[in-house]
Amino acid sequence: MDSLTEKVREVVAGYAGKALNGKTYLTQSADRTVFTVVGIARVDGKRVSSVSLIARIVGDVIVVELDQNDKPLVDALVQASILREQIILAYKGEPVPEPETV
Repeated sequence: MDSLTEKVREVVAGYAGKALNGKTYLTQSADRTVFTVVGIARVDGKRVSSVSLIARIVGDVIVVELDQNDKPLVDALVQASILREQIILAYKGEPVPEPETV
């Protein structure tokens, strides 16, 4: 696994763990280019599930498709020494290049 992939995986993994009334889990695609955090909990006696974070690696760019966290993933990635220029916030409307141009 290359260093960017490992760094992104480590940072996204930091968003997984114990949550209010449940737990969140890191999931990843087989090729380790897509990382998600999914939650499973009980609310009012009912089982609920959700996705709070989706990030994918395209070339040397990280595309954040969804981020519903108090501490934005972009801040955690920059704190982990990833250049802001390498991060696209698709969920905020930043343009995502077509795969063949990334």
